[in-house]
Amino acid sequence: MANSGFLSLCAHGRVTGLAVEAGAGVSHVTSVCLGQTLREGTHRLSVAGELLSTYLHWLLMESPNEPSVLHALTKKTLAQLKKQCCYVSLDYERDLHDPGCHHPATFRMPDGHWISLGKERFCCPEPLFQPELLEHNCPGLHQLAWESLQTVPSHARRDVLGNIVLSGGSSMFPGFPERMCLGLNLLSQGTGVHVEVLANPERATAPWVGGSMAASLTSFQSMWMTKGEYQEHGAVYVHTKF
Repeated sequence: MANSGFLSLCAHGRVTGLAVEAGAGVSHVTSVCLGQTLREGTHRLSVAGELLSTYLHWLLMESPNEPSVLHALTKKTLAQLKKQCCYVSLDYERDLHDPGCHHPATFRMPDGHWISLGKERFCCPEPLFQPELLEHNCPGLHQLAWESLQTVPSHARRDVLGNIVLSGGSSMFPGFPERMCLGLNLLSQGTGVHVEVLANPERATAPWVGGSMAASLTSFQSMWMTKGEYQEHGAVYVHTKF
């Protein structure tokens, strides 16, 4: 067993850093020092890919598109639409209120119909940074990341700051790394700290890549639950052993 934030760092060749994970079902921020996750530096955000797909569907239903076409959208098609057309705005309020910033896009449905997107393109992922748009009373990912950094011991903070990695499919929106970096640097104003983030092009599967790397380490060999243990005790044994 291993923490997915730690595995995301492993995929980048690091054992100390801050992992910002935006996945399908949930998003996490995790501080890690020398392979040890800091419980007080771990935060959860319930806004992630599946909820954003639902939000996109709602946004489209409010758009001028033909409702009968939108009702036919499946989860798979919504995910493809989101991946192909959506992006994170670097100035959400400006883009929202300036029609000139609404760069339209079109998407062809499997049945041949076309959907047009305007502001929906950047409104869809915005709840990752403003959860209140979905009535979630919690900070956005950039704020959670900053809060997590404050829990890191002072002697390790510089190393963690230099190793902020992004992972998960919902971190793949164009503009996501830049918005995260912008948000963190706004929060760090007056501290003399300049924040940068590491955004590997393959970060969507970073925890899996990191898992394959961690599992090959000699230090990991005591962390397996064997097939025999599973057959004897069942899945609940994982809570006993770990």
